[in-house]
Amino acid sequence: MDYMNTKFNYTPISRETIAGKRHYCLPDGSKVASVTTILDKTKPQESVDALNNWRKRVGAQAAQTITTEAAGRGTSMHSHLENYLREGKHALIGTNLVHAQAYKMADVIINDALKYLDEVWGLEVPVYYPGLYAGTTDLVGIYRGIPAIMDYKQTNRPKKIEYVEDYFIQLSAYILAHNTVHGTDIRQGHIFMCSKDLEYQQFDLLPANFSEYEDKWLTRVELYYRQLGALC
Repeated sequence: MDYMNTKFNYTPISRETIAGKRHYCLPDGSKVASVTTILDKTKPQESVDALNNWRKRVGAQAAQTITTEAAGRGTSMHSHLENYLREGKHALIGTNLVHAQAYKMADVIINDALKYLDEVWGLEVPVYYPGLYAGTTDLVGIYRGIPAIMDYKQTNRPKKIEYVEDYFIQLSAYILAHNTVHGTDIRQGHIFMCSKDLEYQQFDLLPANFSEYEDKWLTRVELYYRQLGALC
């Protein structure tokens, strides 16, 4: 695409599972927890309770089916979006109904969000904060004239703003890592979301709120390592 700009050298980092938790192997050889692992292991109790109550309400088998289908849809949607940004076209749909739905969802995000991209610095970008954590963000570049980090999300049904706080915290984690390693001053992030019924939503982490969510993220990091006994 003509807006691709390999502005930074994004060093690949490998992943491995240690004691059932995803870790990243950093360039210096150290191993750190992933952003998603830290967020999952430090969820507020009310969030854990709500998830458990949902599983009980729908039944274990139905919950697993819903979760598996959602994960497949999300993976396929990401693949379509990445291929579109790299090649300017979709990957092949195939006959799988989940993949066909993901194709339509990707189109919604392309039409409602990606048309406002000015420049792409990287796709599936590995980011890390030395000694603390690492992760992979979907997209880094310039959106509506401002440097930003962006992630795509799928959802079974539209989200209320009060239920997406962890998305803002996740964005702040990626931004802090990118700023630390690459010397940038990014303070803005965006979540581009589409439901399986093709309803688009966008959640924006803006500079005015960045410090608030950065602090919330660092609190979660400290809590995670305290739980492991790694911090006094």
